[in-house]
Amino acid sequence: MKHKLILFLSLSLSIAGFSQENTQSFSLQEAINYALQNNRTAKNATLDIEAAKQQKWETTATGLPQISAEIGYQNFLKQQVSLIPAELFGGAPGTFEPVVFSQKQNMTATATLSQKIFDGSYLVGLQSAKVFLEISNNAKTKTDLEVRKAVINAYGNVLLADESLAILEKNKSILEKNLNDLSKIYQNGLEEEESVEQLQITLSGVNSSLNNTIRLKTLAYQMLNITLGIDVYSNTVVTDSLESLTVQNISLELVDSDLDLDNSIDYQISENDKRAKELLLKLEKSKALPTLNAFINGGYSAYDDKFNFTSKDQQWFGSSLFGVTLNIPIFSSLGRSAATQRARINLEKAQYNLIETEQKLQLETAAAKSDYQFAIEDYDNKKLNLNLAERIEKKNQTKFFEGIASSFDLRQAQTQLYTAQQEFLQAMLDVINKKAELETILNSINN
Repeated sequence: MKHKLILFLSLSLSIAGFSQENTQSFSLQEAINYALQNNRTAKNATLDIEAAKQQKWETTATGLPQISAEIGYQNFLKQQVSLIPAELFGGAPGTFEPVVFSQKQNMTATATLSQKIFDGSYLVGLQSAKVFLEISNNAKTKTDLEVRKAVINAYGNVLLADESLAILEKNKSILEKNLNDLSKIYQNGLEEEESVEQLQITLSGVNSSLNNTIRLKTLAYQMLNITLGIDVYSNTVVTDSLESLTVQNISLELVDSDLDLDNSIDYQISENDKRAKELLLKLEKSKALPTLNAFINGGYSAYDDKFNFTSKDQQWFGSSLFGVTLNIPIFSSLGRSAATQRARINLEKAQYNLIETEQKLQLETAAAKSDYQFAIEDYDNKKLNLNLAERIEKKNQTKFFEGIASSFDLRQAQTQLYTAQQEFLQAMLDVINKKAELETILNSINN
């Protein structure tokens, strides 16, 4: 029995230790920093940059010397026969003699060095690879901004669920006490049954909200885990409070800040898209230019009726060749012209898109500033409303048990209080989220 108790305690301690090791605690800033390194979307954006770097070198390498080697072996199962005049060998004039000129087997080994001397599309390709890398960097910055905003939203939803749950449990506890006290008064004939039923209705509504909030809390933590880039069922602890984050995120200076287009990641992406379209137009134009390539080839060949090519006595014959190829496009049935016009149209569209992006950013910034300012004002109003609702509910509760107020008045005051509590929590969350939205548009992150 003693050994079983020791084994049970050991297992319990091991499980407790394992559980603690798998619990991670995060402040909001710690959660943001963690997600920027571990969020799967952020990781993919980093991989896209690495892929763009490799593509840039891949493009560069096509214009550098290229060396290739080839080894070939041929075995003529049935050799080709040629006919030559028989009189060359003393035969009758007008007759032909079948002869075979080649050996039955041969092997060749060659190496070729090739080099681009001039190719307009290659020069444009180098520029395009650089722009593509910049676009990938833009996409990474955009992804990081969106991940940051997603973490703030998910973290805030967790805090909202936690604090909603705490408030509902407190409300439930108070209601249960009031219902218990009122039931005793009713049993003594000093209160109407309707008053008890009114409290039961209120308690039922709180229980329903409490159960729903418990489910939402689980979902909120799972969403936070996914956003952080950890297992959805991991144990996560948040260390900030909703109210402290709200106070930290009230910044009227941000409302007065101007939109810097050069700092806007959306504008940078649109600008780089325009640059890419300009390069595509240059590429189509460059296809009308000549291309010049040079190569040098060298190798050895051996011939025999049997496979003796690995023998040291096998005779090999060397050869080499140098050449230059000039390719001059002359006429493409207006195909190149059509491609150039299409590229020019796409460039014009990109220019319009850039102007549209600028206008949308101005509008989005104004809307985000308005939403953020309203969130701050609404937070102050909801905080005041909550204080008033608490006072009203407290007075009505006192009046009710003194027999001055009706159960309907008490229930109305309680409903008003519960609504004010949830509105205040949502107002705090709105301040945090609306600031994150404005910072994302302005790209003005101050970590």
